[in-house]
Amino acid sequence: MTFDNIPAGVDAFIDANSLIYAATADPRYGAASKRLLERIENQEIHGVTSAHVVSEMAHRLMTIEAAATNQRPLSGMANWLRRHPSEVQKLSSYRLTIDDLAAIPIRILSVEGAHVSLAADLCRQFGLLMNDAMIVVVMRHHGLTHLASLDPDFDRVPGITRYAPM
Repeated sequence: MTFDNIPAGVDAFIDANSLIYAATADPRYGAASKRLLERIENQEIHGVTSAHVVSEMAHRLMTIEAAATNQRPLSGMANWLRRHPSEVQKLSSYRLTIDDLAAIPIRILSVEGAHVSLAADLCRQFGLLMNDAMIVVVMRHHGLTHLASLDPDFDRVPGITRYAPM
């Protein structure tokens, strides 16, 4: 199922990849991700994400911007930025995207310390990476079942209906 198939009126958790594709106008997934955010803006669906997802999005956008600006490969960019803090200070696109996200009616849920242990258990149970397991924990904590994400790893988790860009 695609983002366009998310039923009207539901609460849909938005994964970082969907936000990144929209922000970067990804040639393959950008248009679908932008339509998803427009559906949230028009309140056709209720967008929900978490603070850790917004942080993950911002981190990725920082590395993408730095790679383009400095004409360096994306691989290893976070480590390069750690060694060049003055380059981090020049980055701005990620911050604008955070502001853009705040301008639409998307609810950003907090992550609690107890969620970390629960997520670690889900890593072992379903073979998920930690950030993905944290999404599942937050979704379960808030009774959410609809997820907008390209990541097929979530398909291993019962009770989650995943919608992809295309």
